[in-house]
Formats: sequence, structure tokens, C-alpha cells
Amino acid sequence: MIKQRIIVAGGAGYIGSHVCVELLSGGASLLIIDNFANSHPEAINRIKELAGAKVDLLQADLADPSQRKNIVDTVKRFQPTGGIHLAGLKAVGESVAEPARYYRINMGSALTMAEALEAAGAKMLVFSSSATVYGEENENPVAETGAASPTNPYGRTKYFIECMLKDIAEADPHWRIINLRYFNPVGAHPSGRIGENPNGVPNNLFPYIAQVAVGKREMLNIFGNDYPTKDGTGVRDYIHVCDLAKGHAAALRYLDQQENGCALDMNLGTGAGYSVLEAVAAFKRASNRDIPYAFAPRRDGDVAEIFANAELAENLLDWRAQKSLEDMCADHWRWQSQNPDGYET
Repeated sequence: MIKQRIIVAGGAGYIGSHVCVELLSGGASLLIIDNFANSHPEAINRIKELAGAKVDLLQADLADPSQRKNIVDTVKRFQPTGGIHLAGLKAVGESVAEPARYYRINMGSALTMAEALEAAGAKMLVFSSSATVYGEENENPVAETGAASPTNPYGRTKYFIECMLKDIAEADPHWRIINLRYFNPVGAHPSGRIGENPNGVPNNLFPYIAQVAVGKREMLNIFGNDYPTKDGTGVRDYIHVCDLAKGHAAALRYLDQQENGCALDMNLGTGAGYSVLEAVAAFKRASNRDIPYAFAPRRDGDVAEIFANAELAENLLDWRAQKSLEDMCADHWRWQSQNPDGYET
């Protein structure tokens, strides 16, 4: 295998920063493209610190048509072997309120990424998709053969991008693509140096719990306690972000070994579901802090329960999630307690 030269769109973000550390530690060279809308420049410094390696950075907005030429030219100069696309907006509730913005940014940025890689002759792409593409119609654990029926605009942008990439691969058999449908990323790098750094009020459960535990927020609102689940709260498959990062590296290795084109959907998850109340209890143990909560009405677009069948990733990528819910909580708390204000600390 030749040394990988990878474009990482959204590489300064929560998942992207951990992916970058994993790839750099494996000897890859990286060009990160990020506009820092949902991330912070300090993440770049900490990526380099943890990996002991340099990275190239292009601060740009993939969804801005006026920046397309500069992005394509920069990617061509870098001479990549492939790319990972993690850039985009990611809040379910916000997507329900602002669907047009989500379609424009998420789909526009993915298309520019694909066009830039094609212009550079590097037709190998790992796309950051989501389990939200499955919706409510499938039995758990959900396999890749399950029905795609997303219940919100965020999930639909992910599904439509998957379809777009498959159409591109169908038209040009030189393309090798994996759509990684991952479940709920949580945790942080064990060093506590990089982690989830949400702007404003967190949209996801774990960063909100962490901010309550560290004293930044008074109380956790749990949306829905009348679901048909073990304790009435929503059940999700939580996966440690470092396991997720290893999954991206494994996907790139797999694509690099393929002589023929392909476009695959692939789950990354643990195969176990935990309720919101179980997650709160685990974080309380890890932090030794009280986490007061109150129940609130269900949110539009949320499903009651979903967890992964990840056998395909195990069989094709030789990948399996290793870290437990306790590991996730301990690492997330280490990040939050050492960086109470995120990268602004």
C-alpha cells in the first residue's frame, strides 16, 4: 500500500479531529479543509501535538460556490490518494427548523468534495453518513439492508448524499466509496486534549450531560419518557469516537486494496442499545457528580430505539468497537473537566 495522502473535510470537528489523529499516527499525510463553523482552530494545534506530525490546512467553505475553484486547485496541488468527508451541519432539531440551509450546505459540500477528488484523480472516498437514514421502520439490530426512511431533513441529506455518491460510482467504475452509517459518537481522546466542543447549547445528549456535570448548565432535559423502551426514554447505540476513528482508517485501507470500483453502505456501532437514563447513570458514576434532569415532550424526528448490526464492518474491514459505555463516559468527562469551556479554556 502506498503512503496515503488524504483530504479530510471537516477535520477540525469532533469526529474529524479524532480521525486525523488516527490517520497521522498511522503515517498518512493530511490536508484538512474546514471553515470552523462547527469547530475551532485550536483543534488543529492539538491534532498536531497528539500525533507528533504536521498537517496542511485550507480554511474554506465547501458549500460556497465562489470558493470551489480555490478548493479544487488546492486539492489538486496536494495530490491526494483519497478523502474523508465529514463536513456539514448535524443537528436534527435545527434541520427541522431550517431544512433549506441543511440541504444547501450538506449536499453542496459533499458534491464539491467529490468534484475536487475527481479533478485530482483520487477517486476514493469515505463519507460520514448516519444511522438516521434508517428511520423507524426497521427491526433492531439494524443491518445495512434495512429500509432507508429518514424522519428528518438532516437524515434525508445524509441519505441523498449516499444516493448521489452511488450514482457517481455507477457512472464511473473507478470510484471506490464507503458510506459509513455510524450511530451515536461519544467520548473523547484519552488524553483529554480533543473532544466534542459544541457551539452554544449542545444538541446531543453526552455533551449536554457533561456540561451539567461540570456546572455549566443547571439541568438536563430528557425529551420523552413515554417511548416503548425499557424505561420510557430513547435508546441509542453509543460508540466511542476513537473506535469510530479506527473505523475510518480501516475503511480507507479496505478501499485502497480494491482493484475494482465499489459503493458500499456500512454501519459502525457497538450493537448494544443504552437508554438516556442508563447513559445519565453511567456518566454520574464516571464524574462522581450529580446530574439533575427533568422530562420534556418528545422532539420531532426522534425515534424510540435504534442500534446497529455491525457484522459487515467486522467481516470486510476487520473492525469491531472495543470501548465500553464506562470508557466513553470516563474519557468524555476527562475532556470536559480539563476543558470546561472547550477549546476556549
